Amino acid sequence: MTRTLTLLLALAGVFSTAHAQTGDAQRGSTKVQMCIGCHGIVGYQGDFPQVYHVPRIAGQDAKYISAALTAYRSGDRKHPTMRSIATSLTDQDIADIAAYYSKLGHPDGPVPAALESAVPDKIRSAVTTCVACHGVNFSTPTDGTIPRIAGQYPDYLAIALRSYKVEGNPHYGRSNAVMGAMAKPLKDDTIAEIADYLASLPGELRTVPQAKFK
Repeated sequence: MTRTLTLLLALAGVFSTAHAQTGDAQRGSTKVQMCIGCHGIVGYQGDFPQVYHVPRIAGQDAKYISAALTAYRSGDRKHPTMRSIATSLTDQDIADIAAYYSKLGHPDGPVPAALESAVPDKIRSAVTTCVACHGVNFSTPTDGTIPRIAGQYPDYLAIALRSYKVEGNPHYGRSNAVMGAMAKPLKDDTIAEIADYLASLPGELRTVPQAKFK
């Protein structure tokens, strides 16, 4: 069995716990008061576990946003602020918020189907297996529960990758067998180079200021 097939089979199990509630974007717009203070300000930075840009989430697939919030609620993803918010949400709240952000705003233009800038030789071997799940342009995942990562903030991507290497920390880290296996062999300088490359690619992700911040 190839490594790629193994990863895909593992992903099917990892993400099968994502909730299948049908979300309503209009209803979700009334439930994001706790979200817009960070995700509704362009360039806003968090400070745990270090200073970094909070991720662009408008334009992500609703299934991914639902899966991420569910993971924060269950503790598979550890972050004090996100855990506090997620544990206050019902399954329906999560589905509605996810639907809202997936439809919020519009990308600047179509994302090229193929990479316009080649993967640097230095990180090619580390990035090759990512294509199997995140898509050849890193913006067309093979499953909705897998994030679009092209054009995401590089410091957030680096924080996210490093979080999969963390074990035994009650406040920081992410539990995901597939991503853990991918991230743990990577050195921090390689993670930084991967994050910089992915951030340089055109993508669909964006931060859309909410009304109170316009």
